[in-house]
Amino acid sequence: MPVFAVEPLTHNATVLLKAAGASEHEAITVARGCVGANLAGHDSHGVIAIPTYIDRIAKGHIVPGAKFDILSETPTTMVIDGNWGFGFVVAERAMQLTIEKARKFNVAATTVHRQSHIGRVAAYPMLAAKQGMIALMTADSGRSPKAVAPFGGREARLGTNPISIAVPSDLPAPFVIDMATSGVAVGKIKLAEARGDAIPEGWILDKNGNPTTDPADYSRGGILLPLGGAEGHKGYGLSAIVEILSGILPGLGFGVEPTGRHNDGCFIACFNVAALRDLATFKQEIADFAAYLKSTPPSQGFTEVLYPGEIEWRREQERSKNGIEVDDKTWKAMLALAEKFGVSQQFHT
Repeated sequence: MPVFAVEPLTHNATVLLKAAGASEHEAITVARGCVGANLAGHDSHGVIAIPTYIDRIAKGHIVPGAKFDILSETPTTMVIDGNWGFGFVVAERAMQLTIEKARKFNVAATTVHRQSHIGRVAAYPMLAAKQGMIALMTADSGRSPKAVAPFGGREARLGTNPISIAVPSDLPAPFVIDMATSGVAVGKIKLAEARGDAIPEGWILDKNGNPTTDPADYSRGGILLPLGGAEGHKGYGLSAIVEILSGILPGLGFGVEPTGRHNDGCFIACFNVAALRDLATFKQEIADFAAYLKSTPPSQGFTEVLYPGEIEWRREQERSKNGIEVDDKTWKAMLALAEKFGVSQQFHT
């Protein structure tokens, strides 16, 4: 597998997106978001997604240059229509505007609909945490094809429905959770398939409802299971709430639309810590809390306890130094697109 430094990989992704019709700003924003996911170790949301986004542009499912419409607004709320624009661009702007409202009025909430895939959800609450906010964001694929079976079922009725919460602190790494409410994200299944790896039992069922460790069974009609394994009712319940916040509340509805168009809906909430607690004291106490957690004696099979977000930060430091591996299938797809668009000479190889 080829290995890239951050700048060349971001450049290559930007070149492809611009060639496919994205503006400079859109291409840079999407490329930065994808490479940021790679840096954090979430390769399922990294540059592996670039060919998919380009295919969606060609199909008209992503609209470069789409308008950003605020359909309704109060001092503390917004309802945003992304008009099928790049989710990375729409969601980032939505988060920035929500942060501004929370800075003025201490709390703010926003819903977003009609935008494409937003990538790694944690990227957006972390923007707010840097501004002294506790931020929550949930995402749902609206009425696009479903991937996850309700607990006890063998037919997909839910999306992977991720949730992320970020907290400001004096820690070197963000204190953040970022998780799908399914047992695993779809991208991780596709990544395993691209790499030729088996997957753990309990991630998916095949099209006949049987457990499988072959990631290719997912694309052959398989389904994901909710978070929790034998206790999957917990992940199922959390997923249903995310569906309500990110699908029904923004007006996307539920179920599947026949067009199959991917439509990320989001719910964003920001809370200004300074309205509730001295910010400097709070940030220090979060750092002390993390140290308290990390002082826990490790159990068998572990060398240490990490706080939420620490492992991604460590991966980011390591990959920033040593480079990002891109699986051969994804790299070949990117090279083929560069050839198709006539931009091969602009590529860093």
